[in-house]
Amino acid sequence: MRRLLPAGLILLAAIGLWQLVASIGSVDDLTLASPLETARSLADDWQLLADNALVTLTEVALGLAIGVALGAASAVAMHLVRPLRDAAYPLLVASQAIPIVVLAPVFVLAFDYGIGPKLVIVALICFFPITVSMLDGLRAVDADVLKLMRSLGASRLATLRKAELPASLPQFFSGLKVAASVSVIGAVFGEWAGANDGLGRLVLLANTQLQTPRVYAGIVVLTLMAVALFALVTLAERVAVPWKRTEASR
Repeated sequence: MRRLLPAGLILLAAIGLWQLVASIGSVDDLTLASPLETARSLADDWQLLADNALVTLTEVALGLAIGVALGAASAVAMHLVRPLRDAAYPLLVASQAIPIVVLAPVFVLAFDYGIGPKLVIVALICFFPITVSMLDGLRAVDADVLKLMRSLGASRLATLRKAELPASLPQFFSGLKVAASVSVIGAVFGEWAGANDGLGRLVLLANTQLQTPRVYAGIVVLTLMAVALFALVTLAERVAVPWKRTEASR
């Protein structure tokens, strides 16, 4: 609670400032909806928001799972095969210079308006932080641990399974926290490029129809979704990496 209290106070102050600015007569209601109007829209349009949120959450969950699987497999492959790492890592970094918002329409043209383009976009956004973080974790294993494994006659795969993979978990979860947070952005980009359902499409449609409170309500739900995913990853980290919590408490 001591950790949450400062964040809660800042949030309340931000909402109060938001309400104050929205109450200024010169501020157009079509430009800025107040917190009260946003809350009213959340209540009135709750079923519509929930139905579209389920679509977006499905895209996020599946795309994140694909990104995690591909990212972890790529990190392990580049760790085990040095020539592959030397060849692929610079290309991996260079790929981040291409904005996903530019690629989104291309994927829609390639995979139509179904869930396919959204999964590809979310997976691509999540792939980089997972791969880089896990690869750094695999390469940062204590040299003494590796020497011990070799002295015990452990094979390369046994060393990977019993020493390197467990040691890389903290970095893996750090990358997963970033991926979980930005995965929602990827789904929204995909829906903006072309979709029949989803919060991204709902926000875009409400914006064109000048339904500003609904726009802000959709943004609030998207924000809560990203925060919830981050919290779930944090909880999973506490379960999977208990020694990190023990070290932090010392």
